[in-house]
Amino acid sequence: MKNKNRKTALVVEGGGMRGVFAAGILHAFGRENFDPFDLYIGVSAGACHLASHLAGQNDRNFDITVRYALSSEFINIRRFLGGGHLMNLDWMWEQTIANYRLNLKYLFDNLRVKNKEYFVVATSMKTGEALYLKPDESTLEDHLKISSSLPVFYRNILKVNGEPATDGGIADAIPVRRAHQMGANKIIVLRSRPTDYVKKQSPLTFILSFYFRKYPRLVEKIKTRAQNYMATVNFIHNPPEGVRIAELAPPGNSGVGRITQNEAVLRANYEAGIEYGYKFMKQW
Repeated sequence: MKNKNRKTALVVEGGGMRGVFAAGILHAFGRENFDPFDLYIGVSAGACHLASHLAGQNDRNFDITVRYALSSEFINIRRFLGGGHLMNLDWMWEQTIANYRLNLKYLFDNLRVKNKEYFVVATSMKTGEALYLKPDESTLEDHLKISSSLPVFYRNILKVNGEPATDGGIADAIPVRRAHQMGANKIIVLRSRPTDYVKKQSPLTFILSFYFRKYPRLVEKIKTRAQNYMATVNFIHNPPEGVRIAELAPPGNSGVGRITQNEAVLRANYEAGIEYGYKFMKQW
């Protein structure tokens, strides 16, 4: 029996379309039944990719990208400039649940049988703190939507247990420290940014601060987001004694941004992720 304080964790960063590289890695892991993990934690798009992986649907992530994420019904700049969503999560969730739903039974039966845990990260709008949500069959799809609800780009405010919540990347974009707190001493982290990426304060900080002025603690978290992100990166690159962290990150010249709509570029990065995943498994 494993020591409960010596777990192996898989952590997946969000980042919209940038997550296609991690989706490729997860595709490779799934194809080879590579699963040494006790704990899974995902944020935003990363949580969605993890869900498909855990449901045994290896092709689902990229299929959804091609079928739905590239549609103007999902990402539409004109609609956004007119006061609507840049990313219409309502439409996306309706389409994928109706036409390409997660195999929820397989996902949660598998977690229960193998005694593994899966968490989805969101951010409390009242406290500004991370919410580490442990979903079940009835809540997973809602939790994934909340975790993915990038402020302003998606204009609705969603709630979890009656509490307004938003994109998990605001409070904890790469939850490796949380994984460590939960007993993980081996952590594989799938990044959506290059390993040498330096996050700076977003030019949208002022807009977001005004937009969420009714939530001062959330505003404070938005203002310190870059600082907190870089503290996490430092933890990844300089882990505590006895903790091993493997960072799987895309190259700096990937050409993929949060709302990239170029299928050829996305496919190339997805395939690069698959190749990276196979190389990593050989070294494990």
